[in-house]
Amino acid sequence: MGGHSKVVPLGEILVNAGVISRENLHAALEEQKVSRLRLGEILINDGRLTENHLADALCEQLGLQPVNLSVVKPQQEALAAVPEKVATRLNVLPLKLIGSDKIAIAMSDPLDIHAVDEIFLLTNRDIEIRVATPADIRKALVNYYRVQSSVRDAMADAMKRGTGGDVSDVVTISQAKAQDVAEIGADAAPVVRLVNSILEQGVREKASDIHVEPAEKMTRVRFRIDGTLFSAIDIPTNLHLPLVARIKILAGMDIAEKRRPQDGRILIKVAGSRIDLRVSTLPSIFGEKVVLRLLDQDNDKVGIKKLGFSDGQEKMLKDAVSASNGIVLVTGPTGSGKSTTLYSLLEILNQPTKNIITLEDPVEYTIAGLTQTQINEKIGLTFGAVLRSVLRQDPDIVMVGEIRDTETSQLAVRAALTGHLVLSTLHTNDAPTAINRLLDMGVPRYLLSSSVRAVLAQRLVRKLCPHCRERLQITRALERETGISADRVVYAPKGCPECRFTGYNGRTVVAEIMPVDRRLRTMISEGASEQEIRDHARRLGMTTMREDAQAKVEAGITSIDEMLFTTMTE
Repeated sequence: MGGHSKVVPLGEILVNAGVISRENLHAALEEQKVSRLRLGEILINDGRLTENHLADALCEQLGLQPVNLSVVKPQQEALAAVPEKVATRLNVLPLKLIGSDKIAIAMSDPLDIHAVDEIFLLTNRDIEIRVATPADIRKALVNYYRVQSSVRDAMADAMKRGTGGDVSDVVTISQAKAQDVAEIGADAAPVVRLVNSILEQGVREKASDIHVEPAEKMTRVRFRIDGTLFSAIDIPTNLHLPLVARIKILAGMDIAEKRRPQDGRILIKVAGSRIDLRVSTLPSIFGEKVVLRLLDQDNDKVGIKKLGFSDGQEKMLKDAVSASNGIVLVTGPTGSGKSTTLYSLLEILNQPTKNIITLEDPVEYTIAGLTQTQINEKIGLTFGAVLRSVLRQDPDIVMVGEIRDTETSQLAVRAALTGHLVLSTLHTNDAPTAINRLLDMGVPRYLLSSSVRAVLAQRLVRKLCPHCRERLQITRALERETGISADRVVYAPKGCPECRFTGYNGRTVVAEIMPVDRRLRTMISEGASEQEIRDHARRLGMTTMREDAQAKVEAGITSIDEMLFTTMTE
């Protein structure tokens, strides 16, 4: 560990850097005499100092190097040298082994001699200290140590036994669909075990997607959890080809075709649950990138009450879909929960007296009592072509996964006008914009005004972790920016093991629902502007997504940051 002939006091470094005032320093030193806490800890607790500022000051004081843990990835060998329980207790992250006698570790407190001594005795290596914030280290510990030992063991086994010819060792597609991943034991080919361990870990972490991304020196595996990607494990480049080949065989893809994108599907069992994996490959300069979308087929369908709609919004939705005809639209960007909302509405409508047919690309969940049709544009099964046939099947309710073109939009509207209830989605930022989008697709005003029952626009926001959220004081500036009164009790994310130190756990919907009454139909027919349509919808009781998000902030469900990020277009 480097040093100076004369160490400058930490407080002086902070004052000279303009991070704190000399008055702040004197007050903290007086408090230190009573509390015996470290100076940095006192200043952070008082809100005078951030963890990042403290880390920078410690580096300057002790002549150490900082480390950015969002960029630097620890070596598997270094992680294996320090058990997870020890690293978590000491809040240190092993980074890499240097030669045969040294290990680099990330610490938030480089003056913690007891921690340094314990790592030295454990590894029998000299310690090279890098400085990171406590929060960054806690988050990295979860990201890198929470990968199950079975994944690391399978990877180590694959490296030891070699990978040549591994592709021939995997089970057949039909076997894979029937087999529980837990039944694949130590006798299976190493790459088989590695793939199944990654899939099992993704399911247990409640990931919505698993990314396998080749790079120049390694292949990175990441999980998308609550809309955010987290690093799971780095895999040596020589395992990339057999890893991808294993996935492609399970998904029924052509393993010899590496130049073109492919799509496939895998069915597996994890902990008794049937998981449907939608697999997509994409050629890149370092090899094929693979993304797997995870769909839990045994998970109870999410009821409309659990999605996060307010009582008023729920009533508007149920009123809209209770009609025998018309079109109900759900709008929002990709990943905003539109499909989940449609499935919840179909669950409400699913009765033995109804003939319900869906057109989906892809079919994400199967629902008993419905006729669900998979769109396949490669063979001409487009939304428009299938919708023409569906209308000859005597349907009561039709769900069109997405209105993408003029043909589909016009057929959907005409179906809504001929005694069918139609549910579908569009990509628009808000509810009033959906009207103009359909007009742009060539739907005549007089048909559109007569057919639309309601438009729902929605986004997903992350929910604050109930185990660690902390109160946030609303400043005057924040009050002006958000409209939230300074006397309101609101919360901010903190981070704990329950939420992977992100401060968030799960997601909920924020929405605006625009009901269409007789006056609004007339306005659409007469060419009213989006703003005029919005103003009338507000008079009918529509709350905007921003207002809905703010209500969830004030209820302690989500944070101000999530509200601002999700509704920045308003």
